[in-house]
Amino acid sequence: MRATTSVVFCAIDNLISPSGKALTGFPQFLDSLAEASVPCVWVTARTRSQLDATIRKFGHAEPFIAEGGSGVYLPEDYFHLRPAKTMRLGRFTCIPIASPQPAAAEALASLAEETGIAVAPLRELSPRELAQNTGLPQREAELLRQRDFDELFFFAGASDDDILRFETEAARRKYSLRLRGAFWSLAVRASLDNCAYELCQLYDRALHGRTYNVGIATSEEVPDLFPVCEHLMLLTDRPSASDSSSDRAPRSVQPASRPAPKSFPLFSPKRWELLLKAIVNRRV
Repeated sequence: MRATTSVVFCAIDNLISPSGKALTGFPQFLDSLAEASVPCVWVTARTRSQLDATIRKFGHAEPFIAEGGSGVYLPEDYFHLRPAKTMRLGRFTCIPIASPQPAAAEALASLAEETGIAVAPLRELSPRELAQNTGLPQREAELLRQRDFDELFFFAGASDDDILRFETEAARRKYSLRLRGAFWSLAVRASLDNCAYELCQLYDRALHGRTYNVGIATSEEVPDLFPVCEHLMLLTDRPSASDSSSDRAPRSVQPASRPAPKSFPLFSPKRWELLLKAIVNRRV
């Protein structure tokens, strides 16, 4: 555990592809954070299995939050003080926030039966059907359905009204239901807020003080990540005539009870340099 008071929570799904190809300059930005002794916690809707090769490729040695706030995954012996509740998943110690599988699979089956709305879980598709429906090579498609907590599925012929009724019943049961690209994800008690809280508590205990919590996300990932972070940095695809990071993000992506995020245009060749400077100098 490094001696630092800054922790970055970075939504990576639009910065690193499922095959491990990163946006230009992002690997160097991660290296610069490491050199500055600033932990960068990856936040993703992907699974531990999907991320494993990418983690090895980038040499990522920090915790990550996977499956949309379902669990916090810790490298071996990362914290001296162990969390109260953990489970072993692969080569990681995990703080489970959502209920582990098969809870989500059973919840989805129950919800579909009681609403009378047909669903098709990805885990029940044949390898050929899985590859066809995901558009991924077979190996990557198989990793997509190896999930620790949530269940991916699509609706089979449901109308908009059916889907709304399904969402309403899921919310009544306090399930986490999210649209993830072409598919839906259902988890039992997933919470990105709780993931971030548990992790910040560990950092606070390890550092004997309050951590400086920074969230980095593209516009698409703002609704999930920014409400759980204190200091906000938006990577926007909006072209900018200036490389200045003083531009503010539009109010439409500003979480309640938070200052407006600072905006960093992805079109700028200096985006990572400006982000690093803002984090290190605490100019958020």
